[in-house]
Amino acid sequence: MFFKFRKVLVAEDYESSNISVQKVIDDLNISESKFVSYCDDAVAWAKVAMENGHAFELLITDLSFDEDHRKQEINSGQQLIQAIRAMQPDIKVLVFSVEKKELIIEKLFTEQHINAYVKKGRDDVKDLKKAIRKVFNNGKHISAGITENKSERNAFEFTEYDTLLVSLLANGILVKNIPDYLKENDIKPGSISAVEKRLKDIKLSLALNSNEQLIAFCKDFGIL
Repeated sequence: MFFKFRKVLVAEDYESSNISVQKVIDDLNISESKFVSYCDDAVAWAKVAMENGHAFELLITDLSFDEDHRKQEINSGQQLIQAIRAMQPDIKVLVFSVEKKELIIEKLFTEQHINAYVKKGRDDVKDLKKAIRKVFNNGKHISAGITENKSERNAFEFTEYDTLLVSLLANGILVKNIPDYLKENDIKPGSISAVEKRLKDIKLSLALNSNEQLIAFCKDFGIL
């Protein structure tokens, strides 16, 4: 059965996104909410609420916050989650973001132990309602479509060496010059034949035809 959260803290610097969240809070009859545009303000409000014995039960936060004239100690959703969880380990966390890279989203669940991830976009109001209900009842939620390509990414496990090779390519280093970098940094295997074979094997495993496609794939999935 779904009852409702009583106190919700929202960290979001885009007014259009706040409209979606506000509608959800109104529709779910959540009695008290605080909207802030800066992460530092969110931490301050969370601290005051705890000191007053009326801690927030749910944090809804974006991941990215635009910089402006006001200097901030904390300027990302990940840092905000860490700061508030340090004060209040049991607070539930829902991330509301445009981020679509599966690796980044996975890390939010596995490393920061968020309770829900909702992607901004079509039907996000409906998705937010579903997520909040699940989180209140100690469940987890992730927007549909986010994990559809997870098996594709996991079909090939990138090693540190693989990631380095693709990173060098992404930074504009030609394949023929990669062995020079590897030898200078005592990284093995460092021969041109080993580099070419490894890149060929990666592309074959992922059904990619070019180094450009490989770079794009790694960026899309948050590997780079």
